[in-house]
Amino acid sequence: MNKIKSLDDLKRVREEALEKRSKTTTTGKAQVIVGMGTCGIAAGARETMKAVLDFIEAENMEGIIVTQTGCIGLCEQEPILQVVRGEEEKVTYGKVTPEIAKRILKEHVSGGEIVKEFMITL
Repeated sequence: MNKIKSLDDLKRVREEALEKRSKTTTTGKAQVIVGMGTCGIAAGARETMKAVLDFIEAENMEGIIVTQTGCIGLCEQEPILQVVRGEEEKVTYGKVTPEIAKRILKEHVSGGEIVKEFMITL
């Protein structure tokens, strides 16, 4: 990254970042959110997040926005993963191991079929 030497450089970098952010939020087919609060991390959310990112890269999945959030408030269900596809309702999954995360990505994110056995009803 180039050094910022003036106010104009800072404004340009800001505009580029906002444009990039706008493109990712509007072109995503699906959003995957991983709960990364302290309880989630203690339960294995880092491994789940890594599995999500690795699977998306390995399968060349496009249009998937992966984000993390803090505590979702269901500590006993951690690691928690949420999926939002287009205008569909958010689906929350609990006790998501790396293997379960891959299954959710394949069946729900790609295929549109909710993996009901790991779904949490809120």
